[in-house]
Amino acid sequence: MKSWITSSLQRIFPSTPPGRSASALGDVALNERFSFQSGVRHEGSSPLQVRVEARGPRGWQVRVRRVGYVPLRHLNTDTPETDLDSGGTVPGYVPDPLFDECEMLLPSRETHAFWFSVLPGRGATAGDHSITVTVTAGGDRPREHQVRFRAHPVRIRARRGFRVTFWFYLDALIDWYRTGLFDDRFWTILPAYLRNLAEHGQDTLYVPVFTPPLDGIKRPTQLLKVRRRPDGGHAFDWSDVRRYLKVARECGIKHFEWCHLFTQWGAKQAIRVYEGQGADERLLWPAGTAATSAVYRRFLADYLPSLHRFLRREAVLDHSFFHVSDEPHGEQITDYRKARELLRDLAPWMPVVDALSDIEFGRSGLTDLPIPSIQSALAFHQEGIRSWCYYCCGPRGRYLNHLMDTPLAKIGMHGFVFYRWPFEGFLHWGANYWYRQWSRELIDPFAKQDAGAWPGWAFGDPFVIYPGSDGPIDSIRWEVFGESLQNHALLQTLGVDRDDPILRPIKSFEDFPKSEVWIRRTKRRLFQRETRD
Repeated sequence: MKSWITSSLQRIFPSTPPGRSASALGDVALNERFSFQSGVRHEGSSPLQVRVEARGPRGWQVRVRRVGYVPLRHLNTDTPETDLDSGGTVPGYVPDPLFDECEMLLPSRETHAFWFSVLPGRGATAGDHSITVTVTAGGDRPREHQVRFRAHPVRIRARRGFRVTFWFYLDALIDWYRTGLFDDRFWTILPAYLRNLAEHGQDTLYVPVFTPPLDGIKRPTQLLKVRRRPDGGHAFDWSDVRRYLKVARECGIKHFEWCHLFTQWGAKQAIRVYEGQGADERLLWPAGTAATSAVYRRFLADYLPSLHRFLRREAVLDHSFFHVSDEPHGEQITDYRKARELLRDLAPWMPVVDALSDIEFGRSGLTDLPIPSIQSALAFHQEGIRSWCYYCCGPRGRYLNHLMDTPLAKIGMHGFVFYRWPFEGFLHWGANYWYRQWSRELIDPFAKQDAGAWPGWAFGDPFVIYPGSDGPIDSIRWEVFGESLQNHALLQTLGVDRDDPILRPIKSFEDFPKSEVWIRRTKRRLFQRETRD
């Protein structure tokens, strides 16, 4: 049997040949999370029981997980070979889920891997440190690998002014774990997922005060309890919304997105709001009711002041983002304008942010903070329009992304690329979308990563988290993305100018360095510069 150490920015496929161990794997800050891998392979004729353990400096946390393989049926489309990572085996198995296991029955003539996540201890000191990895195979003598890292006298401060949100779907939790809407089991499972989001750099959470109008007719997940009053008005019970915010804040979430108030792609209709919380799916008005109808206006006239009071009581008004409609474009600006004017009339205190890529929407000033696709985001920046940025299903090609066949070094560039321009946040639609496209049918995320919609939806786009028996299972892509956000915070901590020569190779969301070597060299230069200063 052979074992070796490699970085976390190289996928290890079942056919990957044994490699030469990397003994020195980079430069880190004193409080920076980082990771690496150990590959294992044997050529014997029978399976071999393998156990992997790790020991770091005193006080350091080292978590060991087994890298799982999932089937990738096809390469994603419209992408040059230079921006694909298939190991030459797709269609075939690719590494992605990380299981909390430190041993396995290693099959003959297959390569597998273990993932090590490291967090330096609070008392970590600058200098060279090592982690000892021990690999035990069958009855053989254990093998040890010494993995060295250099810690620099820098502590990364919390990221500022750049929000990150991956939309998190409560219907997926309810359906996967078979909870009775928001029952005790739901509230028991939820915290592990929200902690996971925060641990990966997400600081903003979508609040499904109503069922999100984002992907067809979904299972009701309405946190807000709504009751009709005899006079035709509406009464609201905010208790579950309050509980959701409380759990989220305890888990490290700082900011909140509030449910879109009009239907997707243009704000043509009112959203589906249910009596109670939707257990029996009784709507307050017929499906298809116009966005600016009298009945919906009456509802919003009751809801929006109640929301305002709630946000002020909970002290989250200044930490909230509000939506009109998701991804309006082209001629839909007419209906979007009508919906936006209705909100301005009823809730002049409410600024709105929306994912939209047509720069005419940005120029119109209808949306206070647009969220354009990375394909058009730089045009917004060049015209001086404040914005976030996002990607969804596309663009692919050479653009930034985190798909199943996106090279891990490219995923690891997110933090650097986000920092290059003064965007104020990043949005992605898929934290845990475990459904077939536009349906309520659950898929097996360990078998399908495209919601059954390839090539329109890319493999790896619908989710970055897998469902475990009682909580989330990380993907490699999610780990690398989360670690990359630390580079954004590092640049902030060091006060690096966005036009600093060190960042000039980052020219656009598709033209930027995509190699592990560039990441490692750039971080080393940043640390050395700080030490000299």
